[in-house]
Parts: sequence; structure tokens; C-alpha cells
Amino acid sequence: MLEYPCLTSDPNQANAIYLPYYAAIDALRYLYGPEVNNSMEHGLELYDYLQDNEGWIWSRNHGADHFLVMSRPAWDFSQAVDVDPPIWGTSFLELPEFYNVTVLIVEGRAWPWQEQAVPYLTSFHPPNLGFLESWIKRVKVSKRTTLMLFAGGGGVGSTPNIRRSIRNECESSNFSSNSDIYVNNGEGFDYPKTRKVCDIVDCSNGICEHDPIRYMRPMLQATFCLQPPGDTPTRRSTFDGILAGCIPVFFEELSAKSQYGWHLPEEMYRDFAVFIPKEDVVLKGLRILDVLTGIPRNEVLRMREKVIELIPRVLYRKHGSSSGLRARKDAFDIAVEGALQRIDSRLKASDFDQ
Repeated sequence: MLEYPCLTSDPNQANAIYLPYYAAIDALRYLYGPEVNNSMEHGLELYDYLQDNEGWIWSRNHGADHFLVMSRPAWDFSQAVDVDPPIWGTSFLELPEFYNVTVLIVEGRAWPWQEQAVPYLTSFHPPNLGFLESWIKRVKVSKRTTLMLFAGGGGVGSTPNIRRSIRNECESSNFSSNSDIYVNNGEGFDYPKTRKVCDIVDCSNGICEHDPIRYMRPMLQATFCLQPPGDTPTRRSTFDGILAGCIPVFFEELSAKSQYGWHLPEEMYRDFAVFIPKEDVVLKGLRILDVLTGIPRNEVLRMREKVIELIPRVLYRKHGSSSGLRARKDAFDIAVEGALQRIDSRLKASDFDQ
């Protein structure tokens, strides 16, 4: 944010006010620490600070020109204020004091206007344009020797769910790594020999958190990356997969389509992603493999090209990056631009006292 080219130290000249508040870090004391029984108070210290320090900046638009970032899903900040005893989460997003603030968050809920999902951070932050272009070139020439890949945990219990179905289908596949896949209608993808049908990168117990090579290399070798929901609908893996040129396969619209409208416009989804309702897989026995092998080869190639085009939109460049790279919009630029537009429209549509 400090490198943003249109900063001002004069609040009267500002179109928006950014709050450099680390909401997720501050939440830890309420989620796991000594304040767990006072989780409904999360955010009140921030509000008091904004009132006590040049409070006119906040009060002129009742916070409607302010925005902040929250790096956990919205559900972690959405506990009802009057819940007793407290359950999981804090009540930050339920506090009336912050109803007017625009919140950039990795996963939003379906209804609050102020929550806008932005891409998860990945492990790729290029410092210059040459580095980015070199990566994109590598993605384009990478040999896709695996049909579909799932990188993640879960799905090991007996309870039916989409992750369990994915693991079952991978484990029970009749195709070995040296088998051909034949498509009877002649219109499906022409898969070569020595191809792995399905690969699973087990990321249980956080073993992938600090080892991106563990999942990025298999993603570079995969045609489709399966993105099933887990505890919440969205996944960081969606953006890791896009960076690897791996076509995402979603099983819920809340996993991406209804979340990341600024970075992944809804009208583009059919161009770069596959959607398979999880109910069809879990309850009706639809095989993911049948759906993917039924997609024509030229369509798969076209979708991968579109995924690769999206790479600059979902990555966060390294701070202090070259001017050439800064000339291209990344996820940060798109997020700030969207926040400014939303705040502007909000102010124009409201009757706040100026």
C-alpha cells in the first residue's frame, strides 16, 4: 500500500481511507487466547481509536469511505454479538460500528454488500517483469502428463462428501499410468500414453504450508485441478492452480464464481473453468473422469490459454518490484481499484453528511 502511486497525507483530498489494521492477527487472542470469552468485543478497540484520533475523518461519512483487509474467511469474524456462550469466531463483521466499511477478505459471505473476496496469497511474488514472463513461458511449455489433480487433505472418513468421492475415484480408477484413455464418441480429449489419470498431493496436517514445490510441480504437470470445498467453500489452491496453468474444476459456485468478481469476472467462468455440482458426484454417482474426458481437445487447450491469461490478475507482485512489472495490474491493483469504485458509488448513493 505504501507503494501505491496515489497516496495523500491530507484526508480532505482522499477518496478513501485505508486502515492498516491486521484483523486476523488481532483475532488470535479471541480465537485461541485469553479473550476467547469476549470475542464479541473484537474490533471495538479499533473503533475507539478511530473516534479518539481525528475522529472527524471517520464521522464525516460514518466510515463509508474506509476500507481494510481481513486475511481469514468472513465466517471467522461473523459470530452473532449476542451468542452466549460464544462459539467459533469473533463478531467483528457483526458490529454495527463497522457496517459501512468496505472489507477486502479472502472469502466473503453471500449477502453483505461490504464484503468483497480477493485472491489468497500464493508463494509466487515476482520482483520484475522478466521473472513473470519467464514463469508464464514455463507454464505454457509444461508437459501435462496428469489428467486431474487434487492437492489437499480431508476425505479420509466414512462420511460421504466431495473430497471422499474424489479420493475414491482416484484410488479405484481402472487406468494405470501406462494406459490409454479411449473416448468412444471421438470428440473427447486425445490423451497420450504414459499418462496418470488422477494424482493426489496429500497436504494433511499442514505439511504443504511451507513447501510450495510439493504441490506446484504436480500442478504444472496436470491438465485439471480439482477444487472441492472443505471447511469453507474457497481454497488457496484455486490460485496456486491458476498460476500453474491448471484448469480449475469447481463443485460449488461459492468456491469462486460468486466470490472473486473483481479478479475473475463471472461471465468468464465458462472460458477457463469446469463446474460439476458436488451433489451429482456424491449422491448421483457422476464420475468426474467422464465429465473431463468428454471435453474436446481444442476446448481444453483454449481453456488453458485463458487460465494463463489470468495469471497476472491473481498474483501479488513483490514489494519494491520493477517499474515494468508495476505497469501491469496485479491482484493488489485490481483490489484497490475495486474498493475505490465501491466506496465512490456507496457515497453517491447515500445521504451522509459531508
